[in-house]
Amino acid sequence: MSGVSKEEFIVANPFSIQTSKIDGLSIIAIEGFVDAHTAPSFENAILSEIESGNYRIVVNCEKLNYISSAGLGVFMSFIEEVREKGGDIKICGLVDKVKSTFVILGFQEIFDIVDDKTTAMQRFAAG
Repeated sequence: MSGVSKEEFIVANPFSIQTSKIDGLSIIAIEGFVDAHTAPSFENAILSEIESGNYRIVVNCEKLNYISSAGLGVFMSFIEEVREKGGDIKICGLVDKVKSTFVILGFQEIFDIVDDKTTAMQRFAAG
């Protein structure tokens, strides 16, 4: 042994979520990494909106850096229920590297994916 010690640094991936209401829409802004550890918080945020009778949801992803299959599953787990109740989930603000994951998996066939929050809100207003 050379006497050199190896140190491992475990840095938690940053994640935050904020919800707000604008013009009768629920806006859920997610930031950082959505993975197996953080997806439950994202799931709880959507579930809370649904349980409160809010079925028109915009998920703002402009600060989302990474999403795993667990995070993608959150979107899929609620879309049918929300639409059955006359609502929808619109996704906005995806950065290119995250958007490519959504596109490869065909999410654009299921979800309305738009460039920004304003456009997502306008889509709800348009019906």
